[in-house]
Amino acid sequence: MEKPRQGFLQKPAAERVAKEIGGLALRCDVTQPAAVEACFGKVVAKWGGVDLVVSNAGAAWQGKIGEVSDTILRESFELNFFAHQTVAQTAVKIMQLQGTGGCLLFNVSKQAVNPGPDFGPYGLPKASTLFLLRQYAVDYGKEGIRSNGVNADRIRTGLLTERMIRQRARARGMSEKEYMGGNLLGQEVEAQDVAQAFLALALAQKTTGAVLPVDGGNIAAALR
Repeated sequence: MEKPRQGFLQKPAAERVAKEIGGLALRCDVTQPAAVEACFGKVVAKWGGVDLVVSNAGAAWQGKIGEVSDTILRESFELNFFAHQTVAQTAVKIMQLQGTGGCLLFNVSKQAVNPGPDFGPYGLPKASTLFLLRQYAVDYGKEGIRSNGVNADRIRTGLLTERMIRQRARARGMSEKEYMGGNLLGQEVEAQDVAQAFLALALAQKTTGAVLPVDGGNIAAALR
């Protein structure tokens, strides 16, 4: 069973982007509620409130579900589910005080609806996060708080490493290009495509409880 790398976020890179857009770069362990509250406190102190949150943190623990240890599974749930709950819960409290609505956006995964071999420790909490975003839509829609998510697949990031891509392509008897473009459009999906989906959902004022696939077309992962 493989444990994912930790610390994907490089603070210098975050600070560079923050400088470009006039933002604020903060590093936060989202599995620690006190750290999450402290970060939101700094955001509110600088900007006066919170209008939109993209809950993005995650890592892919692997292993056959009948063999994985409780420790590994609980670690995955802490980051891939409970951290999203902590972030959303903290944000909603602030949005309620503001009384101006708000928007929650969750980075889920195609794994939430289309499980792959040996990825149960990652997929189980992601499936829970999918239903979490819908529950926020149900419970807080009347207060003008929208809750939506993105289901992406095969994105080159710190989560899907070059090593993993090579291994998966080899296991399927195909080239890396064929593996990454293994969808209806026959094109590799890039991080920019996912960012565009989040932007679209942020601007969709009358959409809540929705999950937008960004996978180039994968019928097996289509919501139905």
